[in-house]
Amino acid sequence: MQGQTVRIVSQAIRYIEEHLHEKMDLDMVASALHYSKYHLHRIFTKTAGLTIHDYAKRRQLTEAAKLLVFSAKPIIEIALMSGYESQQAFTDIFKAMYKTSPAEFRETENFYPLQLEIYLKEELVKMDLTKDNIKFATPEDADDWMELVSLAIDGYPCLDKEDYAANLHRYIADKKALILRDDDMAIGVMGFSPDTGSIDFLAVHPQYRHLGITKLFIDKLAEELLCGKEITLTTYRAGDKADTGWREEYRRLGFAERELLVEYGYPTQRFVLLPENKEETRNERNTEKPVGREL
Repeated sequence: MQGQTVRIVSQAIRYIEEHLHEKMDLDMVASALHYSKYHLHRIFTKTAGLTIHDYAKRRQLTEAAKLLVFSAKPIIEIALMSGYESQQAFTDIFKAMYKTSPAEFRETENFYPLQLEIYLKEELVKMDLTKDNIKFATPEDADDWMELVSLAIDGYPCLDKEDYAANLHRYIADKKALILRDDDMAIGVMGFSPDTGSIDFLAVHPQYRHLGITKLFIDKLAEELLCGKEITLTTYRAGDKADTGWREEYRRLGFAERELLVEYGYPTQRFVLLPENKEETRNERNTEKPVGREL
């Protein structure tokens, strides 16, 4: 059953990828594949970690952003190629997701993707993983680590993969990089800083997000590596349309909101997980200041 589900969702992803220049919705994809739209919606969302609508929209905007930076096509042409009926409609959603207008994005000449194509594991997904399966990453893990980063890039806006890869080996050498594997594939990775208690990067394979993998990494830190320390991370601000559920997931895991930040020009918010023996500090005031992360 699991293998059949992956095949169906992979077919849907392939169809979306082949029709990125068309206006797309669930009805269109379900009809093309001859599946019930309700069934397709359910299995796609659970398997890919996104709805068909969100995946298609993010992929179309990513390809549009690429054209803005690497082509001279007029914005109206790119809007129509991306499935939008007007330049204004395209501009509105682009600005909501990229936090800048298409024209301004073009001027920066700094492309980054909202969503890359998702490739699913065809073999059975292991269901009995624990935090004991999480190990310190080695240099041999780097390629698989970066492959996972591409799959989970929705969690990290403005990610510069070249800069990230350059820092990864230092994190590995300093024993600040954790990895979780299912056979020969990386399904979860985390870069953290023991001195500050910060999670600098956390990625989970879309197929595994519903299995509680994020909690396994948090438990690994809280119970073994950062015992008694506050654990901090940054994520999307409330209401950010580019968020694919990370903010709510961290809230479910017990993280509390802290100050507003700007990282690499992108509005974010710091979250804190307090040790069990430390009371919550109340009435902290939100501030906004520029910060940066290495990994």
